Amino acid sequence: MISFFLAVFFLVITPGPGVLSTAGVGSAFGRTAGLRYVTGLFVGNNLVALAVVSGLAAIVLAVPVVRNILLVLSLVYLLYLAFRIATAGAKIAFIESAREPGIFAGIALQLINPKAYAVNTTLFTGFPFFADALAWETILKFALLNVIWVPVHLLWLTAGIMIKRLELSPRIQFRINLMMAVAMLAVVTLALFANF
Repeated sequence: MISFFLAVFFLVITPGPGVLSTAGVGSAFGRTAGLRYVTGLFVGNNLVALAVVSGLAAIVLAVPVVRNILLVLSLVYLLYLAFRIATAGAKIAFIESAREPGIFAGIALQLINPKAYAVNTTLFTGFPFFADALAWETILKFALLNVIWVPVHLLWLTAGIMIKRLELSPRIQFRINLMMAVAMLAVVTLALFANF
């Protein structure tokens, strides 16, 4: 369960469309619009998690090799994302929006967000800690995911609001990108150790 907790933390805190757009909304439109948007992301992420759990549970239980294939595919995407973050250059590239997005925009983003599917597939098909009680494990995973997800996204929202006020040097921005990529690699390592 500790590996799962750490994986959730690193997967949720590292950049993807959800957290980057949250920071961008916070930077461009402020706290109120950001909270509406994060609410939509929260609903959307839980819808993605439900889709992953309900659609994959029977297959995963019947064919263990499918669980490993899904895990490997998710890990490959996460490695690709870590590479993209590390090679982003010397600018923290928050995803920006021309108009104020609301709850529906947050839900819609998560429903088309490949990181949301990769993360939820990794978390719900990997890191087994109650092999004999899949329902209980799934409920605990939902709870732990959301206990970490909400404050992390609120921190990204706050970072977006605050980052606009700072004028960071390109060197510092590059270091931030590297730290985010290393965090993503930590998740891949944890998942490998938990499953193989």
